[in-house]
Amino acid sequence: MSAGRRSPRGTGGIVDRARAALFGVAVGDALGATTEFMTPAEIRDRYGVLREIVGGGWLKLSPGQVTDDTEMTLCVARGIVCSSRWDPGPIADRFAHWLSGNPADVGATCRRGIEEYIEKGRIEAPPDEKGAGNGAAMRVAPVALYTLGDEELLSRLAVEQAHITHHHPLSDAACVSVGKMIQWSLLGAPLRDLRAEAEELAARHPEFRFEGYDGKSSGYVVDTLRTVFDAFFSTDNFEDCVVKTVNRGGDADTAGSIAGAIAGARYGFAAIPPRWVNALDAGLREELASLAERLVRKSPLFDRA
Repeated sequence: MSAGRRSPRGTGGIVDRARAALFGVAVGDALGATTEFMTPAEIRDRYGVLREIVGGGWLKLSPGQVTDDTEMTLCVARGIVCSSRWDPGPIADRFAHWLSGNPADVGATCRRGIEEYIEKGRIEAPPDEKGAGNGAAMRVAPVALYTLGDEELLSRLAVEQAHITHHHPLSDAACVSVGKMIQWSLLGAPLRDLRAEAEELAARHPEFRFEGYDGKSSGYVVDTLRTVFDAFFSTDNFEDCVVKTVNRGGDADTAGSIAGAIAGARYGFAAIPPRWVNALDAGLREELASLAERLVRKSPLFDRA
């Protein structure tokens, strides 16, 4: 760990960035849902460059309405804060309750894993060579906040929450890498450290190399993270990062939510366009802010303070 990551920001700054990470998930989701499954050419023809949360899309959402990316992230966060110690059971219970409500969108791997839990009580999906989707990485932000200050704990718990539905080495690696980038951003790490983490991921799993990015954004976790990394490392502010991400189309809501989490942690809450924040439901805004602070205050970093 570099010296830059050993010197955390003040308490207020960390809480602010933690809040921005969770809000980043939601606004990235709400913006990207409009362009999900569209091609870049289709987006250009219809929107030019999509910069506003307008709803619509294949799900015909209301402006500011979120999808499974935010909803499952909330399940993880709620499951953590309601427990006195780490336990994936309350998270799985919330996934089950959420699925029983017939959500507007749910990925096939997530659905299969949750149904297995409902029917068999199995908290860990079996290894699946086809399970390298992005549905676990999209909801890892609460785990990153909860384990702040202990990277080994992050690595273990990020994978445990993933395995409720996804059990694949690329999904596992993506969850840990996204979690580290969120944590290091919260602590004020320089951009070179975040780039080094992305490069370390690619060194272990060459599929994630994003130099010469081909523009493909799909539900495959490799495509998702390559899209996010390309946007994050080629922009210098929250709005441009998320806009560039979702205008790639494909699985734009998930890519947008992951980009939003990392960029929110890096740039802070004030960097999120107020018009995007205000597009979200007021109750959702209140809960995101509360959950973010509760999660980081339960973290090892705050326990040592």
